[in-house]
Amino acid sequence: MGARDGAADGGAGPLPLGVARTATGHGAVDTLLERLGDADHLAADEHLAVYEDVHRGLRDTLAALDAHPQPGPPYDHRS
Repeated sequence: MGARDGAADGGAGPLPLGVARTATGHGAVDTLLERLGDADHLAADEHLAVYEDVHRGLRDTLAALDAHPQPGPPYDHRS
C-alpha cells in the first residue's frame, strides 16, 4: 500500500488526489467531471465503477451531438 491510501501512515483511509477540475461550460459534462471527485473518498478497487459511470455519461453526451433531430413538421419560415 502506498502513502496516498492513508494506511502507510496510520491514517483512516484513502486521501483525495487533489486534482483540480476546470468547468467546461457544458452543464452535463461539468456534472460528470465533478462525479470524478467521488473516487477521492473510495478505495482504489472501487474507482473503476466511478470511472466507468463518468465515461458512459461522457460517451452518451458526445453521441447526442451526432444524433439527428426528431422527425416532426418541417420548419416553414415563409410568411
